[in-house]
Amino acid sequence: MSVAEGSGPAPTGLALVGYRGTGKSTIGRRVARVLGWDFADADLVVEARAGMSIQDIFKYVGEPAFRDLEAEVVAELTGLKRVVVATGGGAVLREESRRRLRSFGRVVWLTAEPATLADRLRWSVHKRPALTAAGTVDEIATVMAERLALYREVSDVAIATDGKTSAAVAEEVAAYFASARGAPRC
Repeated sequence: MSVAEGSGPAPTGLALVGYRGTGKSTIGRRVARVLGWDFADADLVVEARAGMSIQDIFKYVGEPAFRDLEAEVVAELTGLKRVVVATGGGAVLREESRRRLRSFGRVVWLTAEPATLADRLRWSVHKRPALTAAGTVDEIATVMAERLALYREVSDVAIATDGKTSAAVAEEVAAYFASARGAPRC
């Protein structure tokens, strides 16, 4: 179950990682309500700081600048306590961000099959930058494969979201967090 290394004090935060469309923001809001904690969406913070959408950041400033800003936001949000953080899908690309996430608290990796994600993302294709030259399902499969080891490295548990409501996944995440909160990481 656990895929991260180390132990330490009880976690003071909960981060959700995973490919875009896995439900990090929706589920994160629900889990934060259950826990009575604050919620932070890293992508929304990035957009607010940049004064433009992520799509426009990629287009006008470039991915490296976006990743720099994303890393700054992850560093800031993981310095907070009693907060559920929904990270961007690529937040795990930077070693420093992975280190911060691991020391922040529990990290739940939300997963879904590429076809499921393509269906979920269909409505937002115009809002999200393409990450490869492949088509939607092929792009998702390619990028997920590239990030698989990073998601595995940073997370304590993986929870599949395919065929489940956001409420059901949020209950599963909250139950995991409650059971693992005081336990050391394996």
